[in-house]
Amino acid sequence: MKETIIQFGEGGFLRSFVDVFVHKMNEQGLYDGKVVVVQPIAKGLIPVINEQKGVYHQYLRGIEKGEVVNQCIRVTSVSRGVNPYTDYEEYLKLAHNPYMRIIISNTTEAGIEYLGTESMEDAPPKSFPAKLTALLYERFKQGLSGFIILSCELIDNNGKELLECVKKYAGLWQLPEEFVQWLERENYFCNTLVDRICTGYPKDEAKELMEKLGKQDALLNTAEIFHLWVIEGDFEKEFPLKAAGVNVIWTKDVKPYKKRKVRILNGAHTSMVLAARLYGLSTVKECLDDALVNRFLHKTVFEEIIPTLGGTDEDLRFGKAVLERFANPFVKHQLLSIALNSVSKFKARVLPTILEYYEINKRLPACMTFSMAALIAFYRTDEANDSEDIMAFMKEADVGEILSKEQYWGRDLTFMQPEVERYLTVMQKRGMRSALEEVLG
Repeated sequence: MKETIIQFGEGGFLRSFVDVFVHKMNEQGLYDGKVVVVQPIAKGLIPVINEQKGVYHQYLRGIEKGEVVNQCIRVTSVSRGVNPYTDYEEYLKLAHNPYMRIIISNTTEAGIEYLGTESMEDAPPKSFPAKLTALLYERFKQGLSGFIILSCELIDNNGKELLECVKKYAGLWQLPEEFVQWLERENYFCNTLVDRICTGYPKDEAKELMEKLGKQDALLNTAEIFHLWVIEGDFEKEFPLKAAGVNVIWTKDVKPYKKRKVRILNGAHTSMVLAARLYGLSTVKECLDDALVNRFLHKTVFEEIIPTLGGTDEDLRFGKAVLERFANPFVKHQLLSIALNSVSKFKARVLPTILEYYEINKRLPACMTFSMAALIAFYRTDEANDSEDIMAFMKEADVGEILSKEQYWGRDLTFMQPEVERYLTVMQKRGMRSALEEVLG
């Protein structure tokens, strides 16, 4: 089977999402292609992927149409992995394959960035857009056609933002104007929205599940049954997701779908998890089972997030469905997993609601302002997981310095300082339970 897809990111999400979909298309005879996984950062799973020849088991579990679903798929759509940090030449060779047609990425919200400090000679360049630029330029030099590029990072206009970064690197590296024209003429940088809660490696259940499988699997992965992929454009003929039964929406405008999903589902996650972790909880399910955190979550979603979206019936239905998904008995979504890169997540998922709520109501939303205080408190612990410079700054800076850091938030947030400091003081002096009780009134 031909290699047709380059995938930046080897984490649990893409393996529970894209790679499962490609497997289904292949299995039904609708597609004839395999995925090559590229490791986007220095540390990753490529050695494990290659040791297992790309094969792993994916559990999909939850409630669908009132019925309990618990299925396991032996996924065979991944052919191999490539680590550009140890074999950059092999990475560039991917551009030489004429059958390669689709590039998919999920490098977190922090992944699509223009650093402006990298060189074309770096092997590899540091950022994902710079790596992609080098790959696309290699493709251009071969005289081959371009790609359908499906960016799955949870930022607004993810495809367009990625294209802009690539064009900036083309300018920085003084690549020929013909390359830039080829970029825009022969490549499709699609804005997309992805939605599936992936719970990753089931540490607590791994032994039991692998005994049932009768084999070891270091890539064992779990996710909810629900999924949605909204893509601007229509490439169903080349990439027949809908025909394979995937819940895909090809559309001219992803914005309304993305705004609702990112604000409600992701915004609820990011608003809740850091306070809940400081409160002593470990999983999203524990948050739903805890009366105090559950009240905080409901107030955040139904009194702060949804009203800023317009509070339509569709918004309310989506909000209720999200809380049902959070309560999925099979999902053991670790709070520390969601907490990865929380600064960039807060900016993309929570801050827009805070700013719109403030503009509409002329006051700050209590729960989401509280979540900023929880973020600051969390980054002062040793459990924070972000870039080294962000963790060092957040650990030492005072509240005013953090809120004025426009590099992190896109604007000065010191207007929030009195409220954030008030909640942070309660957390520090009386503990998270008292702080949650205070914000809930």
